[in-house]
Amino acid sequence: MGSKRANKLIARAINEAQPVPPEFDGEYPIVVEGITNAFGEQTVHEDLSLKVKRGEILGVVGGSGTGKSVLMRSIIGLQHPQSGRIEVMGHDITDHDSDDDADIRSRWGVLFQGGALFSTLTVAENVEVPLKQFYPEISDELRHEISRYKVRLSGLPEEATSKYPSELSGGMKKRAGLARALALDPELVFLDEPTAGLDPIGAAAFDNLTRELADTLGLTVFLITHDLDTLYAICDRVAVLADKKVIAVGTIPELLALDHPWIQEYFNGPRGRSAEATHQSGERGKRHDKPDEEIDGDLTGGVGAYSADAARVWGADGDQGVADARDGDNDGEDDAMDNEGPRGA
Repeated sequence: MGSKRANKLIARAINEAQPVPPEFDGEYPIVVEGITNAFGEQTVHEDLSLKVKRGEILGVVGGSGTGKSVLMRSIIGLQHPQSGRIEVMGHDITDHDSDDDADIRSRWGVLFQGGALFSTLTVAENVEVPLKQFYPEISDELRHEISRYKVRLSGLPEEATSKYPSELSGGMKKRAGLARALALDPELVFLDEPTAGLDPIGAAAFDNLTRELADTLGLTVFLITHDLDTLYAICDRVAVLADKKVIAVGTIPELLALDHPWIQEYFNGPRGRSAEATHQSGERGKRHDKPDEEIDGDLTGGVGAYSADAARVWGADGDQGVADARDGDNDGEDDAMDNEGPRGA
């Protein structure tokens, strides 16, 4: 099941000389083979392998320091493994001399922790950053039309397009970041702790939106989370990181049949049993009268560093891509651009 590209706005905007790339029709859009990631004397991954099935929502879990975000950053080309190979939609991401980098980056979207919005840009301008970077020939009118559509698609009211990140609640920041991730009609979407900092009702609403978008648009979703409710509610399979590797991949019942101590403690501990009971009862997210856009959250720190990653994902190796989106700077949020440490491991 490939991306349905529901609105076709980008396809309409690109002339025949620069067509929208063909959709990937293989079984595994993400293939990680034997990668090693180390930072100084700290080895985070050693001979790690993983395959992600087309059309699935894959949850990625593991204890602190197991390198969940490092794995995601390796797959999207922000972190270069010392060894091994990563293939995304048939393209070797670890081949740094490839001419396909821009093409492949245009086929995925990323929601970083906390939303990672550029603070000096409005929501609409944030969504337009990847559009300007990859499709500069699109007219201003059509670019604005696309950004408004993506904002609505993420569940935000249209008036949110003119707001700055400082004017948004935690839930709204996540949805604005999701709108930007969807800007290029991606086939792959990477979500890094999308429900962190949201209250249970806001988290449930975001999960429901993720599932609906994945099903409607035919997305493959790589979802890093600590939220057991999310795993039970929307993930088709779960990959478990431990001992510097992916030690297991499967449905939750398949994982529960394994005797690995971390897996058993994680899924059969009090929180795991509570999440399973909530999922079975269908009660998650029912008792609350506060609209999701009003729900605030204590988001994780270091958002400026994630904004730097956001700039790099969309081809802005420096300030230019962000500066082009609006005549101004980004209040220093790109200062960490070259930080290759194990952020968010």
